This record gives sequence, structure tokens and C-alpha cells, in this order.
Amino acid sequence: MMRGGRDNFSLYGMMNESNQKALTAMSDTALPPTVDVSAYVEGVLAGDRATLARAITLVESAAPQHAASAQALLAQLLPHAGNSIRIGITGLPGAGKSTFIDTFGCYLTERGRKVAVLAIDPSSALTRGSILGDKTRMEGLSRADNAFIRPSPTGGLLGGVAGRTREAILVCEAASYDVIIVETVGTGQSEVTLRALVDFLLLLLITGAGDELQGIKKGVIEIADAVAINKADGDNITEAKAARAQFERTLQFVAPATVGWRTRALTSSGLTGDGIDEIWTVISEFAAQTKSNGSFEKRRTDQGREWLHSALERQLRDYLYGHEAVQAALPEIEAAVMAGELPAAKAADELLRLILPR
Repeated sequence: MMRGGRDNFSLYGMMNESNQKALTAMSDTALPPTVDVSAYVEGVLAGDRATLARAITLVESAAPQHAASAQALLAQLLPHAGNSIRIGITGLPGAGKSTFIDTFGCYLTERGRKVAVLAIDPSSALTRGSILGDKTRMEGLSRADNAFIRPSPTGGLLGGVAGRTREAILVCEAASYDVIIVETVGTGQSEVTLRALVDFLLLLLITGAGDELQGIKKGVIEIADAVAINKADGDNITEAKAARAQFERTLQFVAPATVGWRTRALTSSGLTGDGIDEIWTVISEFAAQTKSNGSFEKRRTDQGREWLHSALERQLRDYLYGHEAVQAALPEIEAAVMAGELPAAKAADELLRLILPR
């Protein structure tokens, strides 16, 4: 499997035609001012990847003219969503996430699964440049007919997860993708945010990086459903097995992230494929076990409540900063706070009084 070293154009050319069309529909500029929602619904339900990509672009759009269409689209797709296993994959840079997901995704598609990968890129919010280079390392999966890969920027949001990831999951499920993989780089807050989006959270770690570099594991291990020591190949196999044994001992003293489930320690190699079948077996066991004891449905229900509050906070924030009176007063009030002339809490109260009834 080829890893890195290719430019975006070459990687784009290696994708099948359907995935190429999907990748061209990722920006607001790919959308017309008015959208035929019924056509989008029909295309998504038919599994057309180009339409699926445009539908996700629509629900991610911050353009005011797209808001009503996005809400109408989601309302019509919602009855067709929910029939998937949602898998979150996180780990620090260098843990081999892209190669692992490529191999894991191909393993699933070869067995008849439809796999959607929502690859969140936290760097793109800063560079505003192409975000395809890293994610199109998934060369094998990008050529699979029953796979869909969607790179998305965080939009500068805390947590390393795109603001509309929940909506993107829903749209992919409506298109009959039965395995949804959400990938993000571990940034501290990102694992907690990711936990609120998925059914099963997999933490990828590697040996030889040292505890200082992998400090991520100390907090996230409590919310992970499995820990996989990745890159368990070549000369690293013995160390990876030792690390797995160490985690197995440690996990005996950690409360499980999911009620009725014991967090597992595993080894894997995205390069050779070793351990991939065991990881899928564990995920399948997790789904069966949690569905039977009710914790699967409870987590989905709790996530629905969190989705509501997240949407409410986002809309309130947009309304506040979009209000003409706030926009007019904000520069002067900001300057007063920055100069130490006005406490921040008092400044916020003054701004809120511009839009709230007295």
C-alpha cells in the first residue's frame, strides 16, 4: 500500500469517477443559491455519491440562503437514518489513523458493508487551503464502489470535530451507509466531542512515543471502548504485544466507558492488516451486547438531546453576532474590555440587552 508522497492531483486521479464527482461538491460555491430539496432527497436515498456530497455541503453551509433548504432536507432524510454503527477513531498525529482506516474500510467493503468516512481536518480552518492531501492517503478505500470519504474542516470550532458532523452522519445513513467512521486528530477536547457523536470510540496508540507524547491516553482511556496499539508490524510486534498486555492490566481498574461493556486492548497494523478482523469482531460484539442491554439506544437518545442543545447554542450565537445592533456596538465594547475599562461580564450583559426584552 502506498503511503503519502503524492500530490493532490495524482491522488484525485486515482479515485473512481463517482468519488471524484463527490469531492468536487464540497464547497458552498458548488451550491446554487436555491436548492431543489426533493432532488437532493431522491439522490441521497438512491445512494448517488455526488448528490450525497452536495447534500452534506448544503447542511454544512453557513450561507443564510441555504438554511431553510438544509433543514427541509434533514427533516425528510431523518426517517431513513439511524441504521448504522457509528465508530469514532482518534489518536495523535503519527498513530497511523489514515492507513488504518483505509485498511479497515477496505476489509469492510470487501465483506459487503457500505462505509462512509467523515475525516475531520483541524488544520484547514487555519490554512483555508486544500484538505484533500492527508485524507486521500486512503487510496484503496477511495476506489471502492461502496465507500464514501468526506474530508471536512472544523471551521475553527473547539474540539476538532466539524460543527455539522451530526448532520453529515444522518445524511450518510439515509444513503444506506451502515458503517460510519468519524476520524479526528486527538486535541484534548476532541475525544469528548467525538464521544458524543458515535456509538463506539476506538483510540489508536503506538509504542515508542513515550508517555509524554501520548498523554492523550490518560484522559481518553476512560471514554474509549477499545484501545488499539497500532503499527504492530515488523520489529515493533513484540513491543506492541507488551503494550497491549500492559493496557489489559490497566483497564481492569478503569470504569468502562459504556454500561455493560468491558473496554478492550488490542493490536493492529494498517500496513499489513493484522488485527483488523479482531477489531471488527470486537465492534460487532459491542453492538450486539449494548443493543441487548439497552445502553446502545440510551446513548443514541442522550446524543439526540445533546444535538438539540448544540443546535440551539449555535443558532443563538449566530443570531447574536448577526444582529445589527450588536454588530454596531461590538467594536466599541470590545475596545473597552481590551483597554481594561469594562469587565467582560458587564460588556456581555450590555450586548445581550440590545437583543433581549427589558
